[in-house]
Amino acid sequence: MAEHEQDLQEIVARLRDLGEEQDEVSVHDLRDAMGERSYGPFLAIPALIELSPIGGIPGVPTMIALIIAIMAAQLAFGRKHLWLPGFLDNRKVGGDKLKKGMEWIDKPAGWIDRLLRPRLQKVAGGGGLRIVAVLCIILCCTVPPLELLPFASSIPMGAIALMGLGLMARDGVVILIASILSMASFWFIVEVANGKA
Repeated sequence: MAEHEQDLQEIVARLRDLGEEQDEVSVHDLRDAMGERSYGPFLAIPALIELSPIGGIPGVPTMIALIIAIMAAQLAFGRKHLWLPGFLDNRKVGGDKLKKGMEWIDKPAGWIDRLLRPRLQKVAGGGGLRIVAVLCIILCCTVPPLELLPFASSIPMGAIALMGLGLMARDGVVILIASILSMASFWFIVEVANGKA
């Protein structure tokens, strides 16, 4: 599936409108609203949702991590059409919560769009895609234990969001920054496991 530049603010606006129009929005509705033009939004948007106030709902970070991991696995294997099991695809969030979350994301979205641009595009394609996919899967595995600590799951989700945004804009520089942030996430997990954090 070819990756090409997309506008984050435009996608956020579509999801905000969806939350305004429907009392409940399923994951399938979200996927339809984002379209299936590339994998970038399917990594970035769920991670950004987790970073919004919606991510404070117990169990939501783990559910989002599972969705991202399944998407990333399909990216790693070069699958052309995205798939989610029914129990995830049919999960719903309140339309008002989605709308508020998207309004929260919309504020930095325009600024993010201005920063992103095609750079080091080889990093954002070919073998780079598979490396991003594997890193995202590993980061998703760290989310369930981190959910026990307030806002700790935002660290790996922030790295995943950056990778997805980098793919959307074919911005290899952002992907490299996200990879460094991933290393910081792994270090933090080790510190937590050792009881030092």
